[in-house]
Parts: sequence; structure tokens; C-alpha cells
Amino acid sequence: MSELLWQKPGVEVDPRIQAFLAGDDVLLDREFILDDIVASAAHACGLARIGILSAGEGEAICRELATLSDDFKAGAFVLDERYEDCHSAIESRLVERLGDVGRKVHTGRSRNDQILVATRLWLKRKLGETKALCREVAEVCLQRAEAEALPMPGYTHLQRAVVSSTAMWWAGFAEAFIDDAVRAQQASDWIDANPLGTAAGYGVNLPLDREGSTKELGFARMQVSPIYAQLSRGKFELAAVDALGAAVLDLRRLAWDLSLFTTAEFGFVKLPPQYTTGSSIMPNKRNPDLVELMRATYASIAAARTELEQLLSLPSGYHRDLQFTKGALVHAFGRGLGALALLPNLLRGMQWQPERLAQAFDDGMYATDKAVELAVSGLPFREAYKLAAVEPLPSHGADPQASLEARVSPGGAAVLGLDVLADRLTALSVAHVAP
Repeated sequence: MSELLWQKPGVEVDPRIQAFLAGDDVLLDREFILDDIVASAAHACGLARIGILSAGEGEAICRELATLSDDFKAGAFVLDERYEDCHSAIESRLVERLGDVGRKVHTGRSRNDQILVATRLWLKRKLGETKALCREVAEVCLQRAEAEALPMPGYTHLQRAVVSSTAMWWAGFAEAFIDDAVRAQQASDWIDANPLGTAAGYGVNLPLDREGSTKELGFARMQVSPIYAQLSRGKFELAAVDALGAAVLDLRRLAWDLSLFTTAEFGFVKLPPQYTTGSSIMPNKRNPDLVELMRATYASIAAARTELEQLLSLPSGYHRDLQFTKGALVHAFGRGLGALALLPNLLRGMQWQPERLAQAFDDGMYATDKAVELAVSGLPFREAYKLAAVEPLPSHGADPQASLEARVSPGGAAVLGLDVLADRLTALSVAHVAP
């Protein structure tokens, strides 16, 4: 490992202690180093604007940072055990290339605001990916709701309940993922504040151009209080994980449906063969492993949320405990976005099995239609309820299509409101959603 940024003369560093202190930082920081490079360039430009760096020094630092970014992307620079973290790696590279000029870059900042700004930039991007994937899922659902409206059983308590349709099923998940996209945008808006220049949490004795760096980094606003910059640690990560978790919860429910619907007992859905796997011992098996792992993904989100929440039992100011927020965050978004990214094509390729859907209806599923029909004729609903329990068939008989056509309440099968959902989706794609 290169010389530590904080190392004091005459103090020997115990390798075992340092390994524990560094933890997985050098690996996790591979996620954040490009954002840290961008923020370092903004900081250098700001130092040049207030005269701490000359124009030439600022330009040299920014030029070397751009080269480092290119080298990292190309694999020519590897963030490994030579460094404590991405922050020390960046400074080490600048010193190596620029000497004393590189040593000036840390003036007026701390590793505390470095990781804060890098994490916020990273989360804005990850929440943007979350929003985009939720929008794509919603688009697929709306397209399929428009294209097919096969009658299918609706369930409560996993028992056959009423007549429903594939279009209603698609519309339900379309609206769910539209809401999830909105939530991802709202979380991003809330996180969209610049902590660069708050240093270790108490500001510095320099007239830093924090408004300038805010604009340069593309943040919507400046995070004003240095103390709040530290108080917000863990809190804004929780908001991001919660937004991701909302989408993955809907993914889990959808995956549960597909897990049931693909069983031989239901047989409602056939998955594309590339989304199933075989058994290592049973030649007859094709297993919905992908769907099951999608269903399991929320466990990683919940674990990350718990870890983040438990780390926040702290007084104000910076505490090293907060280092552990990075692992939870990287793991949650890695798993969550990985699962969401596979969902659109799975939904495009799954096939309903109309004959199995039709076989699943029974007379009892029309009882609610019968009760409402009797109530419309003037009978008190509780009387109608009792009569429908004995004779469940309404005037249209055991006809699932007629039942669907009669469902004229807004959002019901005859008035799905797909145009309303499509308008919400369009508005989401072109408008900024306020927090």
C-alpha cells in the first residue's frame, strides 16, 4: 500500500489493523472512483477561481484527472490494494504525475465530502437507471394490456374469487411500475444536493465557490449546512434503497404470480425456454429459476436497508461506522437493478395458455356479479348477497366475457383506463417530478 494520507511520522502502521480499517473500500470504490474524479475536477476548478491554484495548475490537474478516468475505463489503471481507497488513489496519481501541484488538490476538502459527493452522483445515476427500467416494464405491460384481454380467474387468499382478465393483470402491474418510476425520480430529486465544500462537516476558512461547483456537477442545489451534510449520511442512502425496494417489491409479487402460473396445477403461463433451467438429475424438469431468483432479490434490498438503518445510531459529526454504508448500497443496487433489467424481455416473451385459463372458471366466480345485479334491481345488498350464495349465476350466465364487459367501474375490465396510465407514463418521461 502507498503511504497513507493521514500517516504521522514515527507511527508504525500495523498491517492487520489497517486491513480491518480499509475493509472492502478499495474494491467498493471501483463503483465510485469515476464520480470522485469528476468531483475532484470540479473542486480543482473552484480552487483556481479563488486563487488557491493558478489557472495553469488547475488545468494540469483537470487534464490528469481526465487521463486517469480514461485509464480506469480502459483497465490501464487498477484500483487495488496499493491504495487505501479511491480518494487516496486519485491524489497519489496526481502527485505522481504533477508533484507538488498534485499535493494541492486536497486543499479545502476532506475525504468526508469527497465520498458524499461521489455517492450522491452515483445514486442519481442508479436511480435514473431504476426509473428507466420501471418505465420500460410499465410500457411492456401497457402494450400487452392493449393487445390481449383473455378472461382469467381473479384470486383472493389464493382461492378463485371473481372473473378477471389478462388485461387487468397487465394494467395492475403497469400502474405499479409507473408509481415506482415516479418514486425513483422523487428520491433522486431529494438527493440532488451538492455537499462538496462542506469538508469534514464544519466548513473551511476559505471562500470556496460552492455555488460554482454545484452548477458544474449538475446538482439542483447546494447542501448548505456542513453539519447536515454529515447528518444526511445514511439517510439519503436509505431513501435511495427505499425507492429501489418499492420496485423490487412489485417485482417480487409479479414473480410470485409467475411462479404459481407456470406450475402444472395452474398452467396459465409458458415462459420462454431461455428463462428456465434444467435439473441436474431429473431429465423431465424445466425450472423457473430466474423467476425464483427475482422473487428472492428483495431479501438483498431489505438486508441493505437494515444495515444502513442500524449504522445510524450515532451522534452528529462524522464517525467511521459510516464507511460500511457503501457495501450495503452497492450490493442492493447491484442485485436490484440486475433483476429489474431482465424483467422487460421476460414479460415480452411469456405466453398465456388460453385453454388452461378457460378451464379454471367455476360458477361461484359469478356470485358477486349476481349479488350486484340483484342490488341494482332494488334488493338490499345483504339480501342479494344471501341469494347469490345459493344461485350464483347472473343474467348473462356463466359467461366470463360478458362478466368482463359488465365491469364498468373505472379501472374495471370494461374501462381499464389504459389511456390514463399511458398519459402518466408519457408525462413521466418528459417532465421533472417534483419532490
